[in-house]
Amino acid sequence: MSRIGVIGAGAWGTTLAILLSENGHQVTLWAFEKELVPEMNKMRENRRFLPGFPLAETIEITGEAAKIDGAEIVFLAVPTQFLRRTARQFSKVIGREAIIVAASKGIEEGSLKLPLEIIGEELNNKNLCVLSGPNLSAEIARGLPAATVAAAQDRATAGRVQKTLMLERFRVYTNTDVVGLQLGGALKNVIAIAAGVADGLNLGDNAKAGLLIRGLAEITRLGMALGAKAETFAGLSGMGDLIATCASKLSRNHFVGENIARGRKLPDILKEMRDVAEGVPTAAAARELGKKLKVDLPITEEVYLVLYESKDPYRAISDLMTRTPTSE
Repeated sequence: MSRIGVIGAGAWGTTLAILLSENGHQVTLWAFEKELVPEMNKMRENRRFLPGFPLAETIEITGEAAKIDGAEIVFLAVPTQFLRRTARQFSKVIGREAIIVAASKGIEEGSLKLPLEIIGEELNNKNLCVLSGPNLSAEIARGLPAATVAAAQDRATAGRVQKTLMLERFRVYTNTDVVGLQLGGALKNVIAIAAGVADGLNLGDNAKAGLLIRGLAEITRLGMALGAKAETFAGLSGMGDLIATCASKLSRNHFVGENIARGRKLPDILKEMRDVAEGVPTAAAARELGKKLKVDLPITEEVYLVLYESKDPYRAISDLMTRTPTSE
């Protein structure tokens, strides 16, 4: 049994707390939304972000940062755009020997940095790990089988996280390609918005299959430009996560794309969502990163234009289909 801290009581953070508690660990779940804490403690349920799934009495639910002190492993499960300030808030609370696991998927706007880079700048910990894979919270909370990947430059760190999370219904693999894992998790959200647009426009399965594969191609190009391994993107954290996010009605990013295709405005869509759709800010950050590295990201470019410059989705599809012919 280990003492574990989970920072962030959104759907994914709450699901991680459920998994870790089920595995016999002592879990403290910290919520940014202080008003949620009394209700979650009373009802033993996160009715805002993960309704319908009970929280074991052994999970300590708190809004006090100091309660994370002493945790051997800390999962940071907050949206990437809030990760820096959250990590900074806990910089004097988390012990230096603790393993820090980035459970966020995105690229920070402005700095264009990935979660582990942000954490490395704000915390003094050397034992850093990233968790990513096709992990839809509601399915895992229901007890359905799933798999994920824990990646760290130090194999022992990844192995410790693997052992901590591994369950009969939740299989954990290890990897050392932390850049590839993070980019796969971040950019699949952008492609999922495009997939939602395709579904909303009823473009068919052929179009969607082409979109996913060409989306994976541009994710891989950007990843390799940053030093990632191409084979990482053929695994759970690449193709696996891409398939789940682009196909599932549980996907927040797919929801955004589908509603954009129906003519709704982005601010109105985001206003009604309980959770953050990471693909929206990531589309802007990834586009800028691609330009900086001179990597061609045509789907990301069109998603950006649709989201931020109100480009007509049909026009975006047409522009993708009529690009200069090339080889695969």
